[in-house]
Amino acid sequence: QVQLVESGGGLVQAGGSLRLACVVSGRTFSSYTMGWFRQAPGKQRELVAAITGGARTNYADSVKGRFTISRDNAKNTLFLQMNSLKPEDTATYYCAGRSSGSLYYTAREYDLWGQGTQVTVSS
Repeated sequence: QVQLVESGGGLVQAGGSLRLACVVSGRTFSSYTMGWFRQAPGKQRELVAAITGGARTNYADSVKGRFTISRDNAKNTLFLQMNSLKPEDTATYYCAGRSSGSLYYTAREYDLWGQGTQVTVSS
């Protein structure tokens, strides 16, 4: 059974940085398309960034130039480097995966999910 475990969330001041990590159990991580989603209270879960096994990436317009998604296939780990954080980035961040080679943009297209990690950005 594949499991996703996120870490790295916390409280940071506006303008600061955080790095999220997601460790994925299983032997086929390198072929998974992976994504980071976030969900704020009262809002829908939205894609932040996605990356294919071949390292093609896609970002939400709101985070372009500030966030970077990457992966270390040797360590079965997905990362999200978040810089220049804003209060509107406050949300629970989820790691998601799908055993496919394409980029996917909506939560319903992913079938593997982590438990989430809270990111809070103070003004």
